Amino acid sequence: MAKGLIHHIEINVSDLSKSTEFWGWLLEDMGYKLFQKWDQGVSWRLGETYLVFAQADKKYLDGAYHRSRVGLNHLAFYAESQKHVDDMTQLLMKKGVPILYLDKHPYAGGPEHYAVFFEDPDRIKVEIAAP
Repeated sequence: MAKGLIHHIEINVSDLSKSTEFWGWLLEDMGYKLFQKWDQGVSWRLGETYLVFAQADKKYLDGAYHRSRVGLNHLAFYAESQKHVDDMTQLLMKKGVPILYLDKHPYAGGPEHYAVFFEDPDRIKVEIAAP
């Protein structure tokens, strides 16, 4: 393994069922494969890296997540192309997922950055960017 390569990222979620439904199709479109599944979590793997989504304990559900606080701001994935970004945008809209920064879409990240920004069920920001 290459030194410094990310092994995995684990994200606690408020509703594992909703997060599994949301992230499953998205990650599989990005090339990830279902890796592990257990009562309190699920993971998808791409190469040697995997993403884990675990049900947060009830005692930690009182404070809502916000990307502007200390901690994770967003996850960004490469798309295959600008067309892939456009196709994902249409699919997200069809699924009722609000697109962030719609007034600047698909250049919300700047004039040279073609991407779609949206949120998961816990409002974790996700970006899919063309190479």
